[in-house]
Amino acid sequence: MENILNYNLEDLKQWMSHNGESSFRAKQVTDSIYKGVWNFENMNLLPKSTREKLNEYFYIDVPEAVEVLKSKDNDTIKFLLQYEDGNIIESVIMKYKYGNTICVSTQVGCRMGCKFCASTINGMVRNLSNGEILGQILRAEEVIKERISNIVMMGSGEPLDNYENIIKFIEIVNSEYGLNIGQRHITISTCGIVPEIYELADLNLQITLAISLHAPNDEIRRKMMPIANKYTIKELISACDYYINKTNKRVTFEYALVKDVNDSSDTANELGNLLKGMLCHVNLIPVNQVVENNLQKSNINSISSFAKILNDYGIETTVRREMGSDINAACGQLRRRYLAKNEKGV
Repeated sequence: MENILNYNLEDLKQWMSHNGESSFRAKQVTDSIYKGVWNFENMNLLPKSTREKLNEYFYIDVPEAVEVLKSKDNDTIKFLLQYEDGNIIESVIMKYKYGNTICVSTQVGCRMGCKFCASTINGMVRNLSNGEILGQILRAEEVIKERISNIVMMGSGEPLDNYENIIKFIEIVNSEYGLNIGQRHITISTCGIVPEIYELADLNLQITLAISLHAPNDEIRRKMMPIANKYTIKELISACDYYINKTNKRVTFEYALVKDVNDSSDTANELGNLLKGMLCHVNLIPVNQVVENNLQKSNINSISSFAKILNDYGIETTVRREMGSDINAACGQLRRRYLAKNEKGV
């Protein structure tokens, strides 16, 4: 059996035709799913014989919400979600004045090994299919009873390490029959898998590309991110230049500030020289506290000084507002806690 959420409308039309059904039934199925009908038996527009066939070949994997945590200020909601095979992932909704943003996971775990991220501590279990990523949004909308207007692929996992599934996911959520979320409201965050950045650029999508940079030179970056041993910063910046030239879209550079590692004024000046004149934006992030490592957050004065130096280079720079720290909203933290608790039988 297959997860029907993995099918786009054309896939489903072809399936209907190959199985003796009228192709227009496909649209009736997708309409039902996006109206919150996740059981074929309840799709009343379909003949009983069609529903029986669907039950024979498909299931609808909208993950169950194992835990739902809300921050004290109610602007962040964290979901611990469980799929049909028992695997657990996380999603986070952040409420802004302009709408609801969801941060989705693209893999169960992660194999990138970034030192500041809890998602990668136990490695990667498997990729999520495009339909499993989509299911996170369907469940989140069902819980909060509000529409999701923005998507960030910045949860557990490396999106470009699951390239084919995230591209099909974007196609479906962007479509009118799907969630109808514009590409300009979708962000892919990557630690910097260079070949896929070129491939993504050639698709000329209107999404936002965010690069987890976190250092202005290879020496510091290799200490924080194993991917830096495969691709140098020079190679990464060249790929970003190609992306900008192809899409005419600015690139966002994510930069997690770690005390006494990458937050000095010298480091800020080095980063300014690296990025000046580039169509880009820098998002400074006070590093998340992760129990399993000893990385410490930069103090507010260091963060402000770092931002000022970049602005002086003409680089648009913002400091990300911390959200959901009281509910383990950093990537992988809630899942780690849940798995540890269950291993102990608590």
